[in-house]
Amino acid sequence: MAMSDVLPSALAGADQYVSAYRWMLLARRMEEKISSLYHAGKIVGGVYLGRGQEAFSAALGVSLRRRKDVFSPLIRDMAGRLAFGEPLLDPARTYLGSVLGPMRGRDGNIHRGRPAEGMPAMISHLGSMVSVVCGMLVARRFRGDVEAVGAACIGDGATSTGSFHEAVNLAAVEKLPLVIAVANNQFAYSTPTDRQFACADLVDRAIGYGIDGHRVDGTDLAECLEVFGRAVARARAGQGPQLVVGRLLRLTGHGAHDDANYVPEALKQTELGRDCLERARQHLLDHGLATVAELEQWDREAVHEVQLAVATAQKDPVPEAAGEDWRALSSF
Repeated sequence: MAMSDVLPSALAGADQYVSAYRWMLLARRMEEKISSLYHAGKIVGGVYLGRGQEAFSAALGVSLRRRKDVFSPLIRDMAGRLAFGEPLLDPARTYLGSVLGPMRGRDGNIHRGRPAEGMPAMISHLGSMVSVVCGMLVARRFRGDVEAVGAACIGDGATSTGSFHEAVNLAAVEKLPLVIAVANNQFAYSTPTDRQFACADLVDRAIGYGIDGHRVDGTDLAECLEVFGRAVARARAGQGPQLVVGRLLRLTGHGAHDDANYVPEALKQTELGRDCLERARQHLLDHGLATVAELEQWDREAVHEVQLAVATAQKDPVPEAAGEDWRALSSF
């Protein structure tokens, strides 16, 4: 069964764990292919990988309702995007500049989205997406939709921006059903956290805004599923914004162009440096949720899906300036 046939919102417990793992696996294999294409000179622009952050991302994605909630992912949220319902063809077509992709072959290769389906296109000024989600939630409130939850993903660096403060303050005052997922990967590009903020833990900032704060080991899929499940449920129940801070380490450079030589080797050897995909795989084996044969089969299926998506996108037409009507994405 293809991963696109799995409905995360209908799963719980062990089934939800298996589903999230498979989204993580699919994201990892897709990004490995994208990285390979980038280094082969077949992708124009930057490539930013989510290696090491898949558990944190996928857990949020499976905790939301497809096409009913709002999910605003960032550049390292391939796993969450797929779990929320993004077709694998969308990243393939966007990275390869296909005119059939969601951005019609323009607007860079990472600023993709489908607003009508609850996934706004990313703004690179990273705290800004929190206010975008707030606006989408207020619009839904005006229409009488009080069930929708909005999730905005940001990094530790974005919590130091004015747009983050203004948006969270608004969300707190309005008691919006907002979940803010902060992937604290220890570096804002190459700036370590001790040069970004002075508080002991980013989750402590929730107190100042009068909202709930949750901390989680971002390398532990089970813990991420439990914490995000609780945060989304509280937001949906009218308890206001929820700040979830995941502690983890980016297992790659800021982008495919970056060798991350600023990350101390000692830090890589700590618990923060554990590979969440390998941890989840071992959890499945240890708890009898999958056999080695099943895990290998899932991997083969993921590789096949990636190859099919990329092969399809490579055959697609690219934009031609003379024939473009230049309509904005939001107009259709």
